Amino acid sequence: MATKPRSVRQSVTIPTSRVRAEAAEEELKAAYDRFMKGQELQSKNEAGRALIRSIFGKGSIAGDAIR
Repeated sequence: MATKPRSVRQSVTIPTSRVRAEAAEEELKAAYDRFMKGQELQSKNEAGRALIRSIFGKGSIAGDAIR
């Protein structure tokens, strides 16, 4: 009589820097998509600013508060 294989649970730890990098990449892609799909000038400007911030950092636009 054959025995049924047992399930084994394993956990994986992902370094915080890797998680942040993946989140930043997703944010960049989302900002790019919003910019490219924007039809109205106001939404296109906001998406463009978000794209600039995701590439160059939060304080990259004059007048933005650095956090």
